[in-house]
Amino acid sequence: QVQLVESGGGLVQTGGSLRPSCAASGRTFTTYVMGWFRQAPGKERDFVATITRSGAATSYADSVKGRFTISRDNAKNTVYLQMNSLKPEDTAVYYCAAADQFAWSVRRVDYAYWGQGTQVTVSS
Repeated sequence: QVQLVESGGGLVQTGGSLRPSCAASGRTFTTYVMGWFRQAPGKERDFVATITRSGAATSYADSVKGRFTISRDNAKNTVYLQMNSLKPEDTAVYYCAAADQFAWSVRRVDYAYWGQGTQVTVSS
């Protein structure tokens, strides 16, 4: 298994930026497809972004496309989510996740390993 530790959430004004990161333990980081999901109060946990093992390809939810960028640094065992032009509707707990049984997935159930979540709050 892999242990995921998130950081970098916080409070930001509308239009601002944050860059949460997720550090993975061990030396098998490149084994995993990585993803970011988010969950707002009273809502389901929704897909945000995913990145392939090599970092060569990414995919995004329509709601964040053009504003968010997922990246990974395999040398540092870390995945990032650069969030720009933040809106109040982006307010949620953001989770990073790892999948080792799939080459590509936007499905929550396909990700076996999860971080603890980091709160992102965007004020109006």
